Amino acid sequence: MRFSSFLVTGAALAAAGVALPSATMLAGSGLTAVDGLRVGHHTLTQRPTGCTVILAERGATGGVDVRGSAPGTRETDLLDPINTVQQVHAIVLSGGSAYGLDAASGVMRYLEERGIGFPIGGGVVPIVPSAILFDLSVGDFKIRPDASCGYAAAKAAGTGPIEEGNVGAGAGATVGKMAGMKRAMKGGLGSAAITLPDGLVVAALVAVNARGNVIDPSTGKVVAGARTEDGKSVADVHAMMRDGSHEFEAISIQNTTLGVVATNAKLTKAQAKKVAQMAQDGFARAIVPSHTSGDGDTIFALATGTRDGEVSVDRIGALAADAMVEAILRAVRAAKGIPGFPAVSDLR
Repeated sequence: MRFSSFLVTGAALAAAGVALPSATMLAGSGLTAVDGLRVGHHTLTQRPTGCTVILAERGATGGVDVRGSAPGTRETDLLDPINTVQQVHAIVLSGGSAYGLDAASGVMRYLEERGIGFPIGGGVVPIVPSAILFDLSVGDFKIRPDASCGYAAAKAAGTGPIEEGNVGAGAGATVGKMAGMKRAMKGGLGSAAITLPDGLVVAALVAVNARGNVIDPSTGKVVAGARTEDGKSVADVHAMMRDGSHEFEAISIQNTTLGVVATNAKLTKAQAKKVAQMAQDGFARAIVPSHTSGDGDTIFALATGTRDGEVSVDRIGALAADAMVEAILRAVRAAKGIPGFPAVSDLR
């Protein structure tokens, strides 16, 4: 068993009525541990950016929760439980700020070619909610993911272990921008899953591009984020929030952490939204501060319903938050440094 966030995970599992030794964290497989989901990346070579696609070709119940104040999203209104559409066919996470929303068009084309979507008239309309993060300041502003990026990521999607670090939506991600970009570090993409003996699977995938620092909640120590003035170590995030520095007070929009949590349980749209809300606790535990005015923090929830039997939505939500913490930690630990933005391994 591997729990890098052991203390938090143990408490949540106990609260959910699950004996800790019975749970297994499958960090290597991540979101693809959930039956019915495939994950693909496309990373641009011209500069660090790209997109990540989660395909649910048999359909999945979807929900969303947006906590940051600078979001960029598409098709999230239809995930409101009061609205008509009940199933989604893909989720797209992309770099490129608002320009990156175009990646979803490529995924729609990929699905339409295969007859996958909401049946209407003489064809189908694939339901593809998406969200973007801001990475335009990492390299050439004019290079950003487009429809071809989304199509390529969908075409590359598979059920095997998920590549992590500088890939897909995490390629241009950075963290720790409270003291400005000059002291930030490289973020990335990570994924993790929790499986239980009764067949329940709860997993998370995240592109970490936070204004705040990444904290390991099991130790309280900063893993990645704003560096000290000499650039050789990570600064104390709590001290930075109390010193009244001009950099911290200035609003930065070069952020946003994007996540997807998924389960093989059966959920309604309202329950999926609740799971997305509870999964935001994973952001709050592992990113300090999170949900700021310069972040567009968004989490989607998917339920494929391939597991028989009812499961408490609170149990799934608690496990989703734990899986999200693990995915966040894996994202920054798997990242590789790029010019101007060292990674965790570089500071060691």
